[in-house]
Amino acid sequence: MAHRIVVLASGSGTLLQALLDSHLGPLILAVGTDRGDAGALVRATTHGVATFIVDPADFSSRTDWDSALLEAVAADDPDLVVSAGFMRILAPEFVAEFSGRVINTHPALLPNFPGAHAVRDALAAGVHETGCTVHYIDNGVDSGPIIAQMKVAIKPGDDEATLHERIKVAERSLLINVITELIGADK
Repeated sequence: MAHRIVVLASGSGTLLQALLDSHLGPLILAVGTDRGDAGALVRATTHGVATFIVDPADFSSRTDWDSALLEAVAADDPDLVVSAGFMRILAPEFVAEFSGRVINTHPALLPNFPGAHAVRDALAAGVHETGCTVHYIDNGVDSGPIIAQMKVAIKPGDDEATLHERIKVAERSLLINVITELIGADK
């Protein structure tokens, strides 16, 4: 059975690139962003993957944006929606529509350090390790059921940029492994 994946990304798309370069690449039907300047769009286009942009600035309300995002993703009838650096909270209606089929990556060992500044928060807390988590999205912020985690040591002299780069390396392999297991794809 072929599996259909839609990836949502807001930034440069390094997680997306890892997916595109893996055995999962052919399963990615579309990549959606919330910004017209997202590097993820270039990465997807380079691989011949359809793209769509649902920019909140183009809508008069958050409710209208939420509806448009749901409609854009649902158009591809995905088996799995992957939030790979998508920096927006998904509406309850979106979560309900794709219940059990929408996952997120997070650069910390949840439940520790949820939110947009996880790497900075881990450094500020003085912990000796952090990592990354892949979890199902629910209606909270980084609060859905955890699927898998990978630890990353915090090294002396780490700053936010160096630590985040090492977390991203772990995050890429963890995400590929989790998706492979979830959909039963051959490696």
